[in-house]
Amino acid sequence: MHITKIILADDHPLFREALRRALETILQDASVEECSGLDTLQDSLTRSRDVDLVLLDLTMPGVQGFSGLIYLRAQFPEIPIVIVSATEDAVVIRRAVEFGASGFIPKSLDLDGIGNAVRTVLSGDIWVPPDVDLEGGEDKETADLIRNFGRLTPQQMRVLMMLSEGLLNKQIAYELGVSEATIKAHVSAILQKLGVDSRTQAVIAASRIGATGRPAAARIE
Repeated sequence: MHITKIILADDHPLFREALRRALETILQDASVEECSGLDTLQDSLTRSRDVDLVLLDLTMPGVQGFSGLIYLRAQFPEIPIVIVSATEDAVVIRRAVEFGASGFIPKSLDLDGIGNAVRTVLSGDIWVPPDVDLEGGEDKETADLIRNFGRLTPQQMRVLMMLSEGLLNKQIAYELGVSEATIKAHVSAILQKLGVDSRTQAVIAASRIGATGRPAAARIE
């Protein structure tokens, strides 16, 4: 019998426990692992990519907004990721899907709804609340910016998030254990992919679409 391996990443222990129990009730063959932050989630995915689904909160240690989703989609593109969040804002849900999420489950969803959502994603489809129109909303400039962010590598995404914290190239290089020239090369690539002229404009762009917060630590080559 195939065991459905799910990783649940959320920094609230009580919610994790409740959702884990719900998943084990919904899916009789489910094996659910809990992670409290993006660093432990990345460790789990690095150890074993034999994971069927990741359920990811938008706000927890190591991630704020869509930065964790963008980072994980670039690093582990073969693993479906579903956002589980307290927000039910249609713009946030649409942007999550634009950034590569396979679904979006509001935390207010009942047990039957969670079961339907998870089964839909495991079958290869995208699930969002039925009242959310994925086709509407974004203006062309924002849509283009979202697509550009999707072109960033995990390394570039991490550097951008550290730029958002106000760190200088030499500080980023020191923290990551690489040369300043390596960081300068990443910054140049970030500016080119985002179509902006300065570090400040790149940081503003990240803030504008909610791609803020630092992904988990990882050595950059």
